[in-house]
Amino acid sequence: MNTHFAKRVFLVAAIYGIVAVFPQYFMEAKLGIDFPPPLNHPEHFYGFLGIALAWQFAFLLIAKDVVRYRLFMLPAAFEKLSFGVAVLVLYAQGRVVALAAGAAAIDLVFALFFLLAFRATKSESV
Repeated sequence: MNTHFAKRVFLVAAIYGIVAVFPQYFMEAKLGIDFPPPLNHPEHFYGFLGIALAWQFAFLLIAKDVVRYRLFMLPAAFEKLSFGVAVLVLYAQGRVVALAAGAAAIDLVFALFFLLAFRATKSESV
């Protein structure tokens, strides 16, 4: 039962992340128009996308065997927290739009679920 919850959390996170991140590879110009100014450092943008997409595949791996990859749930939660907290701070400073804050809030919810999944699989990993 505990592993079922953890598997589902990481599978849903991975699918959501792939759907949310991958299309952004084709949106640089549109983002520059919708949220000016255009990117000054595209290497940061594409680097972020690459790392974020790589984590989605790590989430798929964790979902495949949550007991074996249980310890990876902790850096996975940190990945979600590092984006979520940073963007909410930037939003509070008026430096990003509400859409970004919404994405950050979703990541914070996933971070919470990742930590709950870590806790739920404790008895299975002994």
